[in-house]
Amino acid sequence: MELGSAALAPIRRLCAPGGHGGTMGTVSAMGWMLLLLLLLQVGSPVVAVSLFPLPGCCRAARCLSCSTGIEYNLIRLPMACSDFSMRPYSYDDVADDYELKHFKLAEEDVKMKIPILHRASAMSKRPLLLYGSPWTAPGWMRSNGDVRGKGVLKGQAGDKYHKTWANYFIKFLDEYAKHNVTFWAVTVQNEPLAGLLTPPQSPTIVSTAKQQRDFVVQDLGPALARSSHRTRLIILDDQRIHLPHWAKVVKGLQWIPHLPLLRVPGLLGPGAALQPQHPHGTAPPALPTRGWGPIIVDSSKDTFYKQPMFYHMGHFSKFIPEGSQRVGLQQSRRCLLCQLEHVAVVRPDGALVLVVLNRSGWDVSFGIQDPAVGFIEAVAPANSIQTYLWRQQ
Repeated sequence: MELGSAALAPIRRLCAPGGHGGTMGTVSAMGWMLLLLLLLQVGSPVVAVSLFPLPGCCRAARCLSCSTGIEYNLIRLPMACSDFSMRPYSYDDVADDYELKHFKLAEEDVKMKIPILHRASAMSKRPLLLYGSPWTAPGWMRSNGDVRGKGVLKGQAGDKYHKTWANYFIKFLDEYAKHNVTFWAVTVQNEPLAGLLTPPQSPTIVSTAKQQRDFVVQDLGPALARSSHRTRLIILDDQRIHLPHWAKVVKGLQWIPHLPLLRVPGLLGPGAALQPQHPHGTAPPALPTRGWGPIIVDSSKDTFYKQPMFYHMGHFSKFIPEGSQRVGLQQSRRCLLCQLEHVAVVRPDGALVLVVLNRSGWDVSFGIQDPAVGFIEAVAPANSIQTYLWRQQ
């Protein structure tokens, strides 16, 4: 089945990806610690690998014969508990502590996440970009009095609850800074509309685009601008179906001085976490998504496994580093049955990359034409993903 040629248009520069990575929650941090213990026990090199592979995993255990990593550079950290935490908690559970005098990082941060971040940063040849995302506010700030369930932040933008919640972000950045951990960005809220459908034991805060806009304009934006942190602010952090509505509602945010704003079209990073031997937690496991982790740890067998997702994500994180810029493709003939998807970028080193995904159950022939180099014929096998890399010399 012929697709025709895909002509590269390198002059037509489009958006630039900031990086690739995953979330370091409590469960993934536990998997990391188990893996480090395993590698130390068997005498293998200790490498930067967790349930979400981190940058610097250029060597894995000898039993896997892995010599290269996929160079993740973007790490997302939940601010306190998330839906894959082993327990519900916040950083300040003392009721009515509007000055946040009792704000304190949890053991999960100090004993697991921060040491892992330091190790990963030391091993990585590329700078790590960290961003924090809150799932929930302390229960005493919420309408239902609990960090879990269908609750909203009490009051309205500009009041004492919203001012305190904004300062909670600053405290989070301050406390991590004391451990020499700096955040590239924070998101306003993890999946702000998911709370409408969330199970009662899941931590979340429900907010609309208008509520998020007002909170950022009146509370969080000014708090970040006044702080010493040069941290970017990411809006939406939810499913792409909420675009362009969400972006249109919050477009008035541009006035905030010294506050870079990023609009995120959908969830950041692959959702990949397993419940290892602990059926309890803040939320029930999402059964259809089990096994999506790029790397999973089996502590009962003292081993870990690279999943197909590890190699799939590597096509993007390994070959499309930060600073790359997407370029246009002109397709001469479209095959409606082929399900061939593609993206092309120019890397900072000048190389061009084309990633081709074939979701169909049959091989698809196509051609790649670059006016500066020439033309090649290629085949995308059924149910495959491929990466093509070349230089215009």
